[in-house]
Amino acid sequence: MIDADLHIRLADGTRLRDDRIISAAVYRLDGRGEVEDHWYTLVNPERDPGPVWIHGLTSEVLEGAPLFTDIAEEFSARLDGRVLVAHNAVFDWQMIAREYARAKAEAPVRQRLCTIALSKELGLPLPNHKLETLAAHFGVVQQRAHHALDDARVLAEAFRPSLRAAAAGNVRLPLLECRPLTEWSDTPRIGQQASGGYRPSSWRPSRRRPACPYPNPGRYEDGKPLRQGMRVAFSGDTSVDRELLEDRAAEAGLHVSASISRLTSLLVTNDPDSGTSKVVKARQFGTPVVDEAAFGQLLRDVAPVSEE
Repeated sequence: MIDADLHIRLADGTRLRDDRIISAAVYRLDGRGEVEDHWYTLVNPERDPGPVWIHGLTSEVLEGAPLFTDIAEEFSARLDGRVLVAHNAVFDWQMIAREYARAKAEAPVRQRLCTIALSKELGLPLPNHKLETLAAHFGVVQQRAHHALDDARVLAEAFRPSLRAAAAGNVRLPLLECRPLTEWSDTPRIGQQASGGYRPSSWRPSRRRPACPYPNPGRYEDGKPLRQGMRVAFSGDTSVDRELLEDRAAEAGLHVSASISRLTSLLVTNDPDSGTSKVVKARQFGTPVVDEAAFGQLLRDVAPVSEE
């Protein structure tokens, strides 16, 4: 079995950590990309459903839907032993991992495949990497854009010829590890509201950390401690929730950066061969790279700015 093609719809769409799944669709495919079966469900996010003008799912529609905890077992049965295939798969995986963490469970997925990455590996002549563009390239007709079930169908039908093209051209499938969350906190923070119940008119502002008060002392050097003020960036899955990890870095006096530049002191990633834009830039700039475990050890003893 090669995969479970998946598409999810989210409540909000502005802040990944606080977004919730409001509908999910799974197409299960065999090793040749042929459809075995499909499944779809609405999910009650217990909060504002976000941009209704895009997905059409109102609070009234979702109020009677099952909670994620109610569908987690069936969802797991659909995903168990499969490769998760999605368009921008890291985003879908992070959402799934967070929902399972909230439910105090773990998704039975160990690998994912991003159809954006696969289209790049195949060298498809696409003007952009939108799902509708990939679909049009293979002559797949969308019937209900922004509906999870139809989006999953479109992705499955576009994936089949991609899979066959990869096999014919001996192209490596860009498989990546799915790393489940082992530590998660749903505690609301300053500038956030609790997620209990719908608040249709409420939109939370983006969460911003205070500016790092320390100057950047330069790049991290292997074998030496981190120093306050160093610029740290993160890429890919982490077993500790990303925001918790970033909070700990900031509390230790590090500058958490959303991007990589020549001033970045350190990149933290568990997938150094993933080919993400951050990893590629880190290689170009010669930015040091460590994994999550090593970074956790370094966080225990961050040198103050006064130390050389």
